[in-house]
Amino acid sequence: MSSQDIPEENLPAEQDAHGTVGVADDKNPFADPGLPPHEHRVQDIDERAARRSERTVAMLFTVSMLATVGFIASYVGIPHDKSIFVFPIGHINALNFALGLTLGLALFAIGAGAVHWARTLMSDEEIADERHPIEASPEVRAKVHADFKQGAKESALGRRKLIRNTMFGALALFPLSGVMLLRDLGPLPGTKLRHTMWRKGLQLVNMNTNEPLRPSDVQVGSLTFAKPEGLEEHDEEFQTEIAKAALMIVRIQPDNIKDKRELEWSHEGIVAYSKICTHVGCPISLYEQQTHHVLCPCHQSTFDLSDGARVIFGPAGHALPQLRIGVNDQGYLEALGDFEEPVGPAFWERG
Repeated sequence: MSSQDIPEENLPAEQDAHGTVGVADDKNPFADPGLPPHEHRVQDIDERAARRSERTVAMLFTVSMLATVGFIASYVGIPHDKSIFVFPIGHINALNFALGLTLGLALFAIGAGAVHWARTLMSDEEIADERHPIEASPEVRAKVHADFKQGAKESALGRRKLIRNTMFGALALFPLSGVMLLRDLGPLPGTKLRHTMWRKGLQLVNMNTNEPLRPSDVQVGSLTFAKPEGLEEHDEEFQTEIAKAALMIVRIQPDNIKDKRELEWSHEGIVAYSKICTHVGCPISLYEQQTHHVLCPCHQSTFDLSDGARVIFGPAGHALPQLRIGVNDQGYLEALGDFEEPVGPAFWERG
């Protein structure tokens, strides 16, 4: 049935921006039905209701701030191996539960506060706007700026200072959750990265036999791996400490040692170098007797142990650190201190 068959009194009336609609005809059988009359919210006509909504939004932003503080406190104060019982899940990691709960609450409170603010206090009048070309005209740009200013005015940020201040507080505190997570990138350079277990008087122990090393145990051309005295495989910190303290022990004829400091830090041609490659931390295990070169199997970084373990090939950035060694009263090889340079790959504060 065409629009001509519809009684005139049943045709929709013409609507403009004030609520009148256009009449359906042959050219436009589906005329715009128009918008329903705008109904004011209670907050629009009752300032007490508006203030209640304002306090609700501020409360949600405050809850977000408290949850963020709780996230940080949980991250610092709860041991990572502690568990709790949560019905009906059972035993779960207490730290993970606390972090998830506080982080989720902080995010939810910010979102809920923003939604409640928009639905109860910001303008909700329906505005019909004509479609426009993609390229904005100067008039459109001026209108956008005007609308933005009008929206900023309607948000009442300047007048409703309680919402503004609590919102800024919630948004300022929440990123601290991400900052706290940076701690899991690794230990601080000034603490664990610069030091190992080695200290003056600590004996060198053979990794294979678990016995202290004597100079006679190290033959020219041989490669021996050593660890600090007292570090056992069943120890809780073994994996962490051996990754920094593992040694390569090689005996070179003193006349073949080119680096003066290397010779001074050795004992009868026995030199001790870190086993950890300075590229990405792989353990070095390949030794060439004739050239005194050691090779990292991961990316083929090659170091010359007769010349201060300097890099002669590959992506490693610096030489292997040398450990100064000597012999104690019982005739065993011992460390005369810790490495003077950080072990392993470089880091931003290595110096």
